[in-house]
Amino acid sequence: MTVATPPSRQPRRSDVDRSTSETSIQVQWNLDGTGQRRIATPVPFVNHMLDAFARHGCFDLVVDARGDTHIDDHHTVEDIGIVLGMALNDSLGDKAGIGRFGWAAVPLDEALAEVVVDLSGRPFLVYNVALQHRDVKGFDLGLFEDFFQALVHHGGLNLHINVRYGRNAHHMLEAVFKAFAKALDQATRRDERVTGIPSTKGSLA
Repeated sequence: MTVATPPSRQPRRSDVDRSTSETSIQVQWNLDGTGQRRIATPVPFVNHMLDAFARHGCFDLVVDARGDTHIDDHHTVEDIGIVLGMALNDSLGDKAGIGRFGWAAVPLDEALAEVVVDLSGRPFLVYNVALQHRDVKGFDLGLFEDFFQALVHHGGLNLHINVRYGRNAHHMLEAVFKAFAKALDQATRRDERVTGIPSTKGSLA
């Protein structure tokens, strides 16, 4: 007799490949990982942020991205957000048994970032990140708002990002990615007390 794997124990992995005339991006994401990661994009600061995200969220994550960065970084950064959102949504399935909500506050020296996540299926982004300096070695840090907007839209999550204070832009953004990792890990984690889909509507879509 074959015993089916309960839905709450099925692997939650996704492999998404998206190519356009501007970018080519492949993402492999295992929500139930240990923080193993291989990040390869043409934007070093994005690599650094995604490496921290996977490590602190305990996600196994592969990101392989190429894009028209000879024009600017916008297409590549935004499209990475699109594919990460698609992979997140795909790996969650019907979201049965998850905690759904997550919250984390993470400091990095003088900076403090707070991130709140609701895997509601209704995309919405609140992004309060006031940077005194928007440039790190030629990279426009303002592109991260477009990154998160794309991720939210394609991942179907309600995401509130608030940097309470900070001086160093690098510290502020790194705290954001670490807090996002911890909040998303909490929201996606299976909760044995939750039966079915955590919504009074019976659906998170």
